[in-house]
Order: sequence, then structure tokens, then C-alpha cells
Amino acid sequence: MQTHLISSEPVGFGTLRKLLDGGIILELSERSRADVKMCRDYLDRRIADRDEPIYGVTTGFGSLCNHSISKTDLGILQRNLVMSHACGMGSEVPDSIVGLMMFLKIQSLSYGHSGIRLRTLERLIEFYNNGIYPIVYTQGSLGASGDLAPLAHLSLPLLGLGEVNFRGKRKRAAVVLKEMGWEPLDLAAKEGLALLNGTQFMSAYGSYILLRVMDLTLWSDIIASMSLEAFNGRIEAFFEQVHRIRHHGGQIRTASNIMKILKGSRLTGTNKDHVQDPYSFRCIPQVHGASKDAIDYVKGVFHNEVNAVTDNPTLFPDDDLIISGGNFHGQPLALSLDFLTLALAEMANISERRIYRLISGARGLPSFLVANPGLNSGFMIPQYTAASIVSQNKQLCTPASVDSIESSQGQEDHVSMGANAAVKALSVVENLEKVLAIELLTASQAMGFREASRTSPMLKKLLDAFKRKVPFIENDKVMYEEMKKAELFIRKNSPEIFFSQEG
Repeated sequence: MQTHLISSEPVGFGTLRKLLDGGIILELSERSRADVKMCRDYLDRRIADRDEPIYGVTTGFGSLCNHSISKTDLGILQRNLVMSHACGMGSEVPDSIVGLMMFLKIQSLSYGHSGIRLRTLERLIEFYNNGIYPIVYTQGSLGASGDLAPLAHLSLPLLGLGEVNFRGKRKRAAVVLKEMGWEPLDLAAKEGLALLNGTQFMSAYGSYILLRVMDLTLWSDIIASMSLEAFNGRIEAFFEQVHRIRHHGGQIRTASNIMKILKGSRLTGTNKDHVQDPYSFRCIPQVHGASKDAIDYVKGVFHNEVNAVTDNPTLFPDDDLIISGGNFHGQPLALSLDFLTLALAEMANISERRIYRLISGARGLPSFLVANPGLNSGFMIPQYTAASIVSQNKQLCTPASVDSIESSQGQEDHVSMGANAAVKALSVVENLEKVLAIELLTASQAMGFREASRTSPMLKKLLDAFKRKVPFIENDKVMYEEMKKAELFIRKNSPEIFFSQEG
């Protein structure tokens, strides 16, 4: 097991990928321990020495912010907060994303601006290190005051309440605490609010999506290159001269990728009867590239958020300040997630159009990619499935961030709906993977009608590996099984295997 030290050093996507892959345990740095302790000591002194109201610490929450709470009831207030806010519904959040939520909450609390106690933060770390994943639900967050309902479910088990997944079984949290020899936590002033305020549901979903997307964008280029070969497409549209005069970075990178993937192909150099290709082939750099530029922007937003303090109120011991602000508001994430959803849906859209072209009986390819069409339907219906999926994506692209519903008796009168944006963005990622799998299956079949041995070394390597899983289809068979095999091939294999080596 490797140890990751929680500190003030920025967390990058490389670290998040390692955490997602597993085998990492967390440990607080000495500096983080000192910062957390100093902040908590400062808060305790403020509560003891002064009588002024502090939102969520000596007052109620939301529109109840003007209700004062006696000092003897401050712990009860925090426990009641966690219990009353655990109102999630819908499907369960996958353990992988719950793990990221825990890590991001730990990271945010470690900066020493939240007033959490060391023992509470350390218990959250113990949950992470022992693979105890609270049951969290996808519905319930408005994306401001952060992700209250999901984070309440994340926090319930610290109190011995709620349920967790542990060692492959769903269990009551109280049972697991007893198995571990731990007592349920009694929260002190501010701690419940520190646990529940924040954007860690949105941030975990966005980070998880971006990690998957980093592979899928390269898969898109590789699979599109195979479709171009199978369709007997022209290579000139990918020449560097075309793209350098437009300046967009994603477009330039995509064209460079296609040229690298097709390097050494003898198919691209054959004489073509056609002078140009349909847009779904000729404009791959422009379309894929625009999506990549959007993804790069979203990565920057999430890098900032992953390394941020997003609870409320925020404590600044050095300045003797406790400020009730709005860092929990998910608007930067909501807008970015909607943008990301559009970018990914477009990659699926253009992929489905290439599938359609490959089965259309053009450029010497048989209709529906079978030698005996009519008796066989061949690849007719996989294209239907791809069309159905991209249509669903278009519905999912309705932006969540344009909506806002007043809550808490008007105190919370503008919300981001970033959590809804996050959940539907993941659906579009999964749909993109399915469509790319259908394109890979279709392009591989189409290459069976070309001299596949004359393709580039990179594509030859990919074809050989894929054909071992899904051989050429001579006559009709149960197709969903082959489509599932293609989907698993993409999910289980890094595209770098086929992109970084030429043979």
C-alpha cells in the first residue's frame, strides 16, 4: 500500500487517478494537523469568550439563522443537522465516486479554515483507509449550500447512523463501527456544518468523469482513424498546414493524432475517385478538437475546486475573522458540467454519423457490412442503437445550470443545480463509451472488406487485439453480445497501448 500525504500541495488529476485505482492510504501531514488544530482552538476561544452570533455555530441554519442556540446545545445542533439533512433519494452513488467524495472532503477540511476537530477528520480518514463507503444517493442536492443531502449521507455513519458498503456487503453503520472497535462520534460546534457544506458531490462526479474522458477522447481519435481507413477516406484534410492557420489547440492536436495513428498506412496513399469526404470524416479535427478544448477548460475549473475550501462559515484565525460567505455555491461547476456534457454529446454525435456512413453501401463496402445482405441484416440495427443513444444524449444536454428554485423560505434564493448537471454528465459519458464501442465494432467489420494488412502498424495492432475478442461476422448472430464485448474492450484497455507503439 502506498501512502498519500494530505497537505497544502495542489492535488492534480494524476493523484486522483491513483486514488481511484486503489491501493492508497491517506495520512495527514504535520502541517495540516497543526493548521486544523489551530483553527479549532481559535473557534473554541471565540465561542467561549464572545457572545456574538456565529452562523451555524450558535444559530440555526438557512432561514433559521436568526434563532440563537444555547452553548449547552451546540453539539446537539450539529447532530440534528446531519440527521435532518440526510434526505437523499434515487439511485446509489457508486463506491468509486463515494471514495472520491471522502478524499475531497478530507482535503478541503485539512486547510485549517473549517473548524473541524482532528479526531473527526481522522475518523473520516479511517473510513477511507478501511474501505468503508457510506451509502449516498444521487438526488437531493441543489448545488448550493453545497451538496447538503449527499454530504449528510456521507457523514451519517460517523455518528453510527445510516448504512455503508464494507467488504462487499451493505451494513448498518453502527454494526461496522462495533466491528472496528470505534465509538460513534459526538459532534462539537460547527462540525456538522463543516461536513455538510461543500461541493464534494459535484467535484467527485466531475473529477471521475474527467478521468474517464481523458481515455475516451483518445479512443475517439483512434476509432475515427479506423473508420476513415475503412471508408477509404482522404488524408489531406489532416495535414498540419490546414490546422495551423486556424490556431485552435484541440483541432491541431486531433489532426496530429490522426496523422500519427495512420502513419505507415498503404491504404491512405491509394488513388481515390472522390475529391473530398463527408463532414463526419473530413471535420474530425474540428469537431473532436472543439470538444477537447472544452474539456481542457473544465479540467481547469475542477482543478481549482478540488484544491479549495468550500464550506461555510469560513474561519481565518490569523485575521480573527469568521465570515459567512458563499464558497459552497456550485455555479462554476454547474456551468462547466453542462459545457462538458455538450462537448461529449458532440463526440458521440459525429461517431454515430460515421457508423451510418460505413453501413450505407458506399465506396465498395456492402450494405450493412455483410457479404449477403437481404438474407442477413448485418450491422443495420447497431446503428439504430447508436442513433437512439445519441438522441438520448441530446435530451440530457438540456442545461441544469439555467434552473434555480428558491428554498429555505427564500434565504437560499438562487441555487446552481450543479449536482443534477453532474449526474446527467456521467450518463452522457457512459453513452459516449457505448457509441464508440459500436463504431469500433462497425469499423473493424468494415476493415474486413479492405486489405487490412495494408493499414498502419498502430491500427493493425488494434485490429489484431480486437479481432481476438470479436471476430469478423459472416452471417447474422446475436449482436448485443458483440456490442457488449466491444464496450468492455474500450473500458478495460488503455488507448495508450495502441497509440504509443507502432507495432
